[in-house]
Amino acid sequence: MNNRSFRADLHCHTDYSDGVDSPETVLRAAIDKELSGLSITDHDTVSAYPVALPLAKELNFPLLPGIELSSAFREESIHILGYGFSPDSEVIRNFCHRHQIRRTARNRAILAKLKELGIVITEEELNAVSGNSVGRPHIANLMIERRVVSTVKEAFKKYLAEGKSAYVPGNRMTVEETIECIHQAGGLAVLAHPQLIKRTSVIRDLLGFPFDGVEAYYARLYPAQEQKWVEIAEKRGWIITGGSDYHGTNKPLNKLGSSWVGEETFQHLYDHYLKTVKSS
Repeated sequence: MNNRSFRADLHCHTDYSDGVDSPETVLRAAIDKELSGLSITDHDTVSAYPVALPLAKELNFPLLPGIELSSAFREESIHILGYGFSPDSEVIRNFCHRHQIRRTARNRAILAKLKELGIVITEEELNAVSGNSVGRPHIANLMIERRVVSTVKEAFKKYLAEGKSAYVPGNRMTVEETIECIHQAGGLAVLAHPQLIKRTSVIRDLLGFPFDGVEAYYARLYPAQEQKWVEIAEKRGWIITGGSDYHGTNKPLNKLGSSWVGEETFQHLYDHYLKTVKSS
């Protein structure tokens, strides 16, 4: 029988990507909130895990390796969560390295556009903020330091969001190759926060891809918004996941543990992880 008190947040970010808190801070916060399990799903990197996994073992806290990979489909940004692979997987690490090269090129182009607007931020300053998965939120924080904007949200609204003066689309990976990468690493591919995808035609076509699951429970959505995706997943036999998309103060409304899965789902994913590690 499923333990009703069991809650595992399967979507959160640390300062190894665009979160604010260290892996240790996130793990200890999860324990303080009486969560039963967690997955750190940093954007396009597994760099937190050499720190996070030994600490989780020391704290006797179940930590499921995960990642959130950026991709594009029909000019729309699509995020794909991966679970159940080994963070030591060469397939995953090589894919992350490709993302790092892509992000560096995009960041340089954004900084060049900002310079044209009279906002000078150097690449050295940006890399000093975070040596891992550096992106637009880090640029936004430096813009706050320059007093160009007051918040990350304002930086995106005025400069960094799609269609704004400093926006650069970047050369993103496809959905197909992202799912294939996760599968080659022995992991399970989950469509992240599909409720945020606005175009019905994009959603319809995405359902034709070989996902293993969908993130039906997300952040602070209304149950009716989630139920649609629960039903879609059940029809396809997909895993139904959920998480808060916690980023710390970068997304202050997304509280750790605000969305979660029960014991059966977490254990299924964790058992898959253990099998993957054992067979590698």
